[in-house]
Amino acid sequence: MTSSATVPYGTPDAPLLVVRGEAELEVEPEVARIGVTVSARGRDRRSTLDDLTRRNATALDLVKSYGDAVEELSTGAFSITPELTERGRGERVRSYQGRVHLGAEFSDFTVLGELTTRLADLELTRVDGPWWSLRPGSPVHAEARRRAVGEAVQRAREYAEALGTTIAALVELADTGAERPRAGGAAFGRGVRRMSMADAAEEAEPLDLEPSRLRVTAQVSAQFTLVPPRL
Repeated sequence: MTSSATVPYGTPDAPLLVVRGEAELEVEPEVARIGVTVSARGRDRRSTLDDLTRRNATALDLVKSYGDAVEELSTGAFSITPELTERGRGERVRSYQGRVHLGAEFSDFTVLGELTTRLADLELTRVDGPWWSLRPGSPVHAEARRRAVGEAVQRAREYAEALGTTIAALVELADTGAERPRAGGAAFGRGVRRMSMADAAEEAEPLDLEPSRLRVTAQVSAQFTLVPPRL
């Protein structure tokens, strides 16, 4: 490929044409992610840690019970923090606050509503999400790039045709756009993004979570030389 420095502004013998190509695809998500925060609080450090360990194990076992529907399960940050009294002298501990953050990724969306509801029904457990996305190597990204390049070439041909000539050579092709998927609509049916429930009297009805369609975009800038037109 010839560098753009060869004909930076074009010449009468090699007129330069600069065009842009864009593509936007609206697709179904491929994976969903949720975040789970398990908490415990007590006056004694050891009992707080024991409660946190027990609740964390319960949440992990619940997620793992869904088998192959869970593509990834990971433990994030863990903390146990003493909370000091606001009055009096010295460093007197009033209570201890413990937290563990979990992350889970799913490709089977049919279990998502049931699992998030059951997780949110656990003691001092918060659920955030779901966040819908594509896989890093999804072919959707390549398709968006191909369409953006195709549009740039088509535009160049149309401009050349308007001048009564044709494209001679590609000088430069630059990726000018981001291909980050963007949510393109409501993500839920009867759900909320953040849930926190504890000590429920009976099992909650599963949330109806509808995947949000994603928009994937690609943009390119292309420079072509033209066969000199007869004007």
